[in-house]
Amino acid sequence: MSLFKNKILMITGGTGSFGNAVLNRFLKTNIGEIRIFSRDEKKQDDMRHEFQIKMPEVADKIKFYIGDVRDLQSIKNAMHGVDYVFHAAALKQVPSCEFFPMEAVRTNVVGTDNVLTAAIDEGVECVICLSTDKAAYPINAMGITKAVEEKVAVAKSRTSGRTKICCTRYGNVMCSRGSVIPLWIDQIKKGSPITLTEPAMTRFIMSLEEAVDLVLFAFENGENGDLLIQKAPACTIQTQAEAVCELFGGRKEDIKVIGIRHGEKLYETLLTNEECAKAIDMGDFYRVPADNRGLNYDKYFKEGDGERNALTEFNSNNTRRLDLEETKAKIASLTYIQEELEKMELM
Repeated sequence: MSLFKNKILMITGGTGSFGNAVLNRFLKTNIGEIRIFSRDEKKQDDMRHEFQIKMPEVADKIKFYIGDVRDLQSIKNAMHGVDYVFHAAALKQVPSCEFFPMEAVRTNVVGTDNVLTAAIDEGVECVICLSTDKAAYPINAMGITKAVEEKVAVAKSRTSGRTKICCTRYGNVMCSRGSVIPLWIDQIKKGSPITLTEPAMTRFIMSLEEAVDLVLFAFENGENGDLLIQKAPACTIQTQAEAVCELFGGRKEDIKVIGIRHGEKLYETLLTNEECAKAIDMGDFYRVPADNRGLNYDKYFKEGDGERNALTEFNSNNTRRLDLEETKAKIASLTYIQEELEKMELM
């Protein structure tokens, strides 16, 4: 963490699951200050009290800023003196974005443009924008706006000066706010049917810790305009639901299929076939450099690069597929799951 020594880090949407994971990882290091930027004063107050109790000796490193990424001036007010930004603020629920697509545009697209504009104006050293697998071959409003967010980040990187801008793209983060595993646990506790959309649907799965790892990898290894992707495993939704049932005493026969929701895919893609043409395999990660050619396309009738990488599309159907026991072990390793199991033992 030497790169963060005495530095000021700002997290947009910082009261969410990712922001909490960063605080748990960073607070006890030699980082100077972490700014939580969000529009929900209740969540900020809850977070303030939580970390004052949990980490009283370092809680004063957290500074809270009320604002909205949709409002450029409110971001600028919070950006003074910031060294690094993790941009996590977004509308993420697929059905909500389907019904209110312009709200997704205002937050995910305009909000990202505002954050990057403020960061460049303030001379921030590095901004990491968090994206999603739904931005690859997008079919829903959430994915489309996140795909445009990535394009905004690349476009801004071309004229960002000293500010490095990178994007990270990752799959489902288990037990993050609004995700399905906490819902299933509540359903099991209440004795209700365990609802899933489509048993054969596959999804990449990763922990919040792995999401933070990806952002840190991008921070340390990414170049301006890069997209960084982690090679995550996947499982079917059926396997994931059965794993939660086994961990929490649910009955597999109570699993109820309710059908695919608005805007959902049967599988997700992290690296598109087109991105494979220039992607760089970095072991556990892919790096996709920005396309920084100019708008003078005429010269490409005479000049061009005929070579293409041998990589092919990386999606949740062709990645490593976890079986039931592997899925159960991955879920059981999460702090959230361990805390929920402890609560059940005390009941």
